[in-house]
Amino acid sequence: MARRTTSTQSDPHSARLKRLRARMRREGHDALLITIENDIRYLTGFSGEDSCAIVTPKAFILVSDFRFAEELEPFKRRVTLLMRSKPMAGALADAIRDLRPSSLAVQAEHITASLRSLIAKAAGARKTHDSVGLVADLRIIKDDAEIRTIRKAARIQEQAMEATLAQIGVGWREDEIAALLEYEMRTRGASGTSFNTNVSARANGSKPHYRAGRTTTAAGRPLLIDWGAKYEGYCADMTRVFSFGRWAPKMREIYEIVLEAHLAAIDATAPGKTCAEVDLAARSIIENAGLGDRFGHGLGHGIGLDIHEAPRLARGQDTVLKPGMVVTIEPGIYLPGIGGVRIEDDIVITERGRRNLCTLPKDLSWATLHG
Repeated sequence: MARRTTSTQSDPHSARLKRLRARMRREGHDALLITIENDIRYLTGFSGEDSCAIVTPKAFILVSDFRFAEELEPFKRRVTLLMRSKPMAGALADAIRDLRPSSLAVQAEHITASLRSLIAKAAGARKTHDSVGLVADLRIIKDDAEIRTIRKAARIQEQAMEATLAQIGVGWREDEIAALLEYEMRTRGASGTSFNTNVSARANGSKPHYRAGRTTTAAGRPLLIDWGAKYEGYCADMTRVFSFGRWAPKMREIYEIVLEAHLAAIDATAPGKTCAEVDLAARSIIENAGLGDRFGHGLGHGIGLDIHEAPRLARGQDTVLKPGMVVTIEPGIYLPGIGGVRIEDDIVITERGRRNLCTLPKDLSWATLHG
């Protein structure tokens, strides 16, 4: 597991590369083929697609093509650029033959079977080894620069939500609300959304991964919104539930249960706790209310360059929380035909506890809309 670094470094990418090389040495690899785009971004800051990288103790080769030549100019100081004129597989094979590594690790969680076969021929089958998590295990601990970026993403999405709530009312379609919210995030600096915006009106909130459709909002009926802004490549993720006017008794009941579970889980989030222990802090409250079977997903997940990263907060997950991890806390209760409640914030683990990167209220009064 990586050690957290501070923002005092002038070049966080160099520090990340140094930690990766140290881990490669420990595992006996003198070369690593990186095919996961966000791993390349983590190590370089380059956000272009259709590129791969090869890391050795002395070299960092970035394989790309003409489309990104101008964008890659600033990176020449820290990487060796190989601008391919042939398909990626052939370019990688040529580069690996030239390097002649004694042990080449490939990202088994991502590489295709056909590319792995070609790379094994270039490096030698006995020298090619599958690896999992060489970079992902570094990414699990965010440095200060990453935490600041995620916090900025959270601020953008919160401001966008406040602007959206000021405009919507009864009779709006889910897809109209989603489009407005995404527009408001974009105008505030978001490069995009962390995922497909989930706007669930009426009973659609009982479907945890529902996608906005044409159902309209209605008085006295719930509205669940799960949304996220992406800023400088980093994701944030929040969920809130609203009602236009009076809350239906059952929705009010489960809202209060979920809010209690959400706050209990945040209180339980601290360095040294396991992911399963934090999950249990919320799950036991929902189970004691007789609704355990209506909370069928894990409590949360890590966020960063990807919307779902390690660690995973759920039953059976014995990963120990450490300072620098950023996770979601999102318990929920889902009642088919009635609706659902999920309340979600983004939490960073600190040396002495935790810090909530989100600031939007969660009380029933705030969540009651008039429009």
